[in-house]
Amino acid sequence: MTQLEEQKITGLSTSRVDMKLEVVVIPVSDIDRAKDFYGRLGWRLDADFQFDNGFRVVQFTPPGSGTSIQFGTKVTPAAPGSIQSLCLVVSDIAAAREQLVGRGVDVSEVFHPGEPGAHFQPEGSSARLSGPSPDHTSYRSYATFSDPDGNSWLLQEVTQRLAGRIDPAEMKFASVNDLASALRRAAAAHGEHEKRIGHHDENWPDWYAAYMVAEQSGQQLPQ
Repeated sequence: MTQLEEQKITGLSTSRVDMKLEVVVIPVSDIDRAKDFYGRLGWRLDADFQFDNGFRVVQFTPPGSGTSIQFGTKVTPAAPGSIQSLCLVVSDIAAAREQLVGRGVDVSEVFHPGEPGAHFQPEGSSARLSGPSPDHTSYRSYATFSDPDGNSWLLQEVTQRLAGRIDPAEMKFASVNDLASALRRAAAAHGEHEKRIGHHDENWPDWYAAYMVAEQSGQQLPQ
């Protein structure tokens, strides 16, 4: 009897099983040095477990992230520094860069791609154009930094999501900062809306809500 036949007989659900990306393993050469670096980023230290057989695992989680990183001994055969362009999504690229620089991290200047895939090219590439994307187009403003081993990270500014990525009924914000940034963008857009209609919009809470839901789920923004 197949698993599907057994499920039909027992009445068990055949709905899709969620598979949530929980951890990314990165290779490092010096665990304590890496622990100090990621701690300085302000990431949450979740664990540092050591065992008699030499196995050690350290876990950090970036602010607002549902995915963590792990490194240690006996966790990966990959060469230290071989993980490249791990993406960290932020709602304000300039503020994120400033925060990291304030923590002593060497971060590239903010740039936008002059051609498709330029954000994956090395720092100094002519295809990386200085400054954020014109009009701060979502998904097109970047900055990069690396850990002491050379594992590289890519900051990417995302405000309006592509359609189909998030269910509007399940909209949520990962942090107070993300919510505040969304409110500021909605306020700026609503100011333009009131200029167009020529009067104060008493239903601004509904307009804000519709704008924020549409922005996060990739739907048409209200006018």
